[in-house]
Amino acid sequence: MDFKTNNFSGTISQNKTRRNTMHYIDWMEIIYWSLFALLIIGEILVAFVFKLDKKHVVRDWVEPAFEAMIIATILRIFVIQAFAIPTPSMENTLMVGEHPMALKFAYGLYNPIDHKMYFDFNKPKRGDVVIFRDPTGKTNAMWIKRCMALPGDVVEMKDKVLYINGIQQDEPYVVHKDMAVYPAWRTNRDNFPPTTIPAGTLFMMGDNRDQSYDSRFFGFLPYNKLRGKAVLVYWPLNKIKIIKHVKVNAGIPPASAPSQVTATAK
Repeated sequence: MDFKTNNFSGTISQNKTRRNTMHYIDWMEIIYWSLFALLIIGEILVAFVFKLDKKHVVRDWVEPAFEAMIIATILRIFVIQAFAIPTPSMENTLMVGEHPMALKFAYGLYNPIDHKMYFDFNKPKRGDVVIFRDPTGKTNAMWIKRCMALPGDVVEMKDKVLYINGIQQDEPYVVHKDMAVYPAWRTNRDNFPPTTIPAGTLFMMGDNRDQSYDSRFFGFLPYNKLRGKAVLVYWPLNKIKIIKHVKVNAGIPPASAPSQVTATAK
C-alpha cells in the first residue's frame, strides 16, 4: 500500500496539527541566533573597528562570550541540539511548549552536499523517539515522532490497534482523544492493510495517534532525513525528564524469517 496515494488521508485533526507545525515560531531559536549575530558584531567592533586593548573591560566581556557562543554553535551542529514541541502529536510523552534535547550523532551525521548519512553505525530501533527533517520537503522544520517499524517489517492498523509482523502491540504510552473510528477507505488513521516497510526507510508515528501527522499520511521516512535521537526535556525547569524509548515486541520480520524445510520420510 502506498500511504501517499490516499486522497482522504488528511482528517481535520491531522491537518490542524500539520498547520500548527508549519506556523510555530520557536522564540528560543530566534533569541539564540539574534544573540549570536550581536556577538559577531560586537567582536568585529571591539577587535577590528575600535581596536580596543585586550585588557579593556568591554573587550574582556565580549570576546569570552563570543568564543563561548562559537563553541556552543559547533556543539549544536555536530553533537547536541535543543528543539521545541509545537503540536500535541507526541502527547503525553512530550507536551506542547516543552524543549527536548537530541543527540545529533546518534544515527550518524547528515552531509547536505551529497544528502547522505555518514558514521551511521547505529540505526534507529523500534520505540526510539527520533528527530527528523520535514519529510514533505515543504518546510525546513524539525519533526519528532516515535519509530515504530524498520525495513522489512509489516505494519497494519485495525480499529486503532497497531500490529507489527502480525503481533498486536501493547502501547501504554499511546493516547486516543477521538472516539470515532474511521474506515480505511476514508483515512489511514485508524485502519490500513498490511504494508511492508521498504529498505532504507522507517515508519514513524506520534504517541497521540488521533492528532498526529505521521507515516500514515506522509509515507515512509528515508534514513537521510534523520537528525538525532531525543534524550531529555530540559525546559521548562519544572518539566525536566528523561525521554522514554520503549522496547517494541515486533517478532521477526517476514523477510528475515528462516525458511522452513519439511523433510519427507522415505
